[in-house]
Amino acid sequence: MPTYDYLCEACGHELEIFQGINDEPESKCPECKKKKLKRQFGTGAAIVFKGSGFYQTDYRSESYKKGAKADAKKSDSGSGSDKSKSKDSTASKPAKKAD
Repeated sequence: MPTYDYLCEACGHELEIFQGINDEPESKCPECKKKKLKRQFGTGAAIVFKGSGFYQTDYRSESYKKGAKADAKKSDSGSGSDKSKSKDSTASKPAKKAD
């Protein structure tokens, strides 16, 4: 949820309020109690990025990429033998009898 800046047009009091995007803007000033509080534009909906990056997979090292390719080759060669086993098992099934 974003933090919004508010300014009272009656007394000049400035404050920040942490509220949801779909929440109604506040209108009553906590200092002077008048309904002259206005939400300021510009700074409330900023996105702050923290950390070393959003998607670690976007910035993989070359050694990681080489290892992933080697793993993919191993899994491709291993799956070929499984396909031949499945063909043999279907060939040994008895044929259906006609009524």
